[in-house]
Amino acid sequence: MNVHSARAPRVQTDLPGPASRRLREHESQHLAPGFQAIAAHAGIAVDRGEGCDLIDVDGNRFLDLSASICVAALGYGHPAYLSALHQQLDRSHAGSFTTEARVRALDEVAEVAPTGLTRLQFYSGGSEAVESAMRLARAFTGKLETLSFWGGFHGKTTGSLAQMGSDFKHGLGPLPSGAHLTPYADCAHCPFGARYPDCGLLCVEFAREKIKRETTGSLAAILVEPMQGTAGNVVPPPTFLPAVAEVARENDALLIADEMITGFGRTGKMFGVEHSGVTPDIMTVGKSLGGGFPVSGVLARDEVTRAEPWCKPSFSSSSYGGHPLAVAAVAASVSTIRKERLTENAARVGSHLRAGLKALSERHPCVANVRGEGLFIGFDLVEESGALWSRARCQALFQALLRRGMISMAYAPRVRINPPLTLSVDEADEALGALELALGEL
Repeated sequence: MNVHSARAPRVQTDLPGPASRRLREHESQHLAPGFQAIAAHAGIAVDRGEGCDLIDVDGNRFLDLSASICVAALGYGHPAYLSALHQQLDRSHAGSFTTEARVRALDEVAEVAPTGLTRLQFYSGGSEAVESAMRLARAFTGKLETLSFWGGFHGKTTGSLAQMGSDFKHGLGPLPSGAHLTPYADCAHCPFGARYPDCGLLCVEFAREKIKRETTGSLAAILVEPMQGTAGNVVPPPTFLPAVAEVARENDALLIADEMITGFGRTGKMFGVEHSGVTPDIMTVGKSLGGGFPVSGVLARDEVTRAEPWCKPSFSSSSYGGHPLAVAAVAASVSTIRKERLTENAARVGSHLRAGLKALSERHPCVANVRGEGLFIGFDLVEESGALWSRARCQALFQALLRRGMISMAYAPRVRINPPLTLSVDEADEALGALELALGEL
């Protein structure tokens, strides 16, 4: 069951190890605070990656259950991916001119994009793509306001922060006006105290009334994650997204699907919207798109992208959008996901992993609300009272897993599991075994 049972333990030093500590201490002299929480909590310095593993400078090996926050779709060191980047680096590495690599990238994405989404513009990060998608919606509709959802996370720039449905944005104002927020279909934590399907999708009816009573009648777009990632890998009921799409149509607004996390095989289908049969007007993509390279994109219907001024030269462009190395990474990532059938692997291994988590929850009642699609998986850590675990208790679990060679997102009570799409059944079993031992320790 444990693919690593015949070799030395994954972790062979105290954590962080001495070499990691030295590098971190040196780095801390100049690195500004506020970097990613998972790196801060782990305290390790990475030397290299192999498959689904990261190896630190002390020689400790960790199974990465976060895929570097969903970006390492192919894992680490995939030969086809590295070869594509090396070949492009030998030719050119900057500029916005047409290249063979960009043509290949566009063709690869066009082969898998939802029907009708035929135009793609490249960017360098998620916030940039979301901001551009909102500008495009306003240009096309001639309207100004947006609706997004509680629990949503769309980036950290000012416009995307306004669409964020959490307290993360506290202290970061002022934010642009015209952004409205409404509850998501997080049925395990329904703010109305209702139960699906008896609720009749009360959250959508509330959104409908909110638009009538709180907006100025100038709704340009509804921005929604088909499944919410940062909120805890929340999977709404299948009727939710079609109902949201209907609300958009009623208001002559565009539907923007933020597939930054769910896109390109993560959920066991190429895109999260495929689970509900909805085709959005605009889609933002990233993370798995570049397999770890910083690249994102806006996919949209042709007639939408012709809206002025978005379509004018330089109006929707980015200095780093679609540059040669980025698009070489896109072509390599998307083609490898297709050729190696990683979407199907995500569905198969994800199903196995969720079944294991549900079995584990029967032995450890603190594991609750196991959910997910493909390798987009979540569960809650709860007390006997049903309250979510404290951050301190979650941190203890995170460290217990780290000592067993697992990089996890267990530092928050709504745990997210997003490993590389190449994860094997044996590696999934190893992760389940480590989680069982760590929970037992606590």
